[in-house]
Amino acid sequence: MTTVYQTSTMGEARVRIALVDRDGADLLVHRVGSRGLAQGDALWFITREPQNANVHVYFTSQGMAELRVCFVDNRGEAGWTKPHPLHGRL
Repeated sequence: MTTVYQTSTMGEARVRIALVDRDGADLLVHRVGSRGLAQGDALWFITREPQNANVHVYFTSQGMAELRVCFVDNRGEAGWTKPHPLHGRL
């Protein structure tokens, strides 16, 4: 289950993420409406409470990012587009 909190500083983040278009993404993410629907690395529930998150992320430029993400509208499209060191670790 991936419950995500967006930090306001890079130092608080566990993962630095760049938002990119679909062709450049390592991971296609679908945002879900409840914690119970968050599964695996690609279905994210985004929370406003840092203590409720298991991943703290910071959105940054591509040059500073560890992971390139594209948000998709369809749950069936979500998933890894290529092998990545963070696979299974979010």
